[in-house]
Amino acid sequence: MEFRVLKYFLATARTENISRAAEALNISQPALSRQLMDLEEELGVKLLLRSKRRTTLTEAGYLLKKRAEEIEELVDKTVEELTHADAEVGGSVRIGCAETAGMRVIAETVQALRQDHPKVCVHLYSLDDSGVKERLEKGTLDFGVLVEPEPPQNYPYIEIGHEDRWGVFMKKDSPLASLAEIHPEDLEGLPLLLSQQALANKELKNWFGKDERELNIVATYTLIYNASLMAEAGVGYLLSLDRILNLSKESSLVFRPLAPACLCRIFFIWKAGQMFSKAAELLKERLSQR
Repeated sequence: MEFRVLKYFLATARTENISRAAEALNISQPALSRQLMDLEEELGVKLLLRSKRRTTLTEAGYLLKKRAEEIEELVDKTVEELTHADAEVGGSVRIGCAETAGMRVIAETVQALRQDHPKVCVHLYSLDDSGVKERLEKGTLDFGVLVEPEPPQNYPYIEIGHEDRWGVFMKKDSPLASLAEIHPEDLEGLPLLLSQQALANKELKNWFGKDERELNIVATYTLIYNASLMAEAGVGYLLSLDRILNLSKESSLVFRPLAPACLCRIFFIWKAGQMFSKAAELLKERLSQR
């Protein structure tokens, strides 16, 4: 399977139209159709469902699209690193990160690095912990930022000098808003909005003292902003980390910390044995010196 043919397939999958894909690739439609049919024959599976108006993906096609995009990203990353290998420090650094106010420490380090090396560009990917680790293993990320109670296993790391505390975002007119802290019994039976990462890692299970199946979870989320809109609408009480949302005077929400305190640490991680570009190596060095 040639990488060139994978790019042909990706163009077709993204445009959902062989004619438009052929035009974008600057090849003829019959030539593109032939390449795609040869690819299906080589793999022994049907990848595309063709009609006069639209070309859609089969289940096998969706799988190949996902893998082809990962290959494409890794190739682009490798080419960029080689291009900047002997030149002035520049190029991209790719970081997968959970949502945490600890990113301010990394942001300040990036800014200091870019003042000395303005050609450095940072790409941020909002991912949960499992997504960060998966992409690190595949080589499509340089670094990951994890929010966890304990240091990660099997990954070198730098601990960021920041600690997150779990709490509840709620409407200002909520009955619980008058409390200084929120205890497990205060949330008994109330509608809750929980992050999918917290559920997967069972970060709040010990604090609640019960299984999540016993909680009244009405919604889960990956991005806090979208969840905050649900909380503002009164859907439920939003459990999240402190200082992620900017609670201005105009905001209809307030934050109350959990008691006893439920804390998380911030870890800047990378894959063991990973080779870094100059830009990525410098960022790691500067973070380790903070």
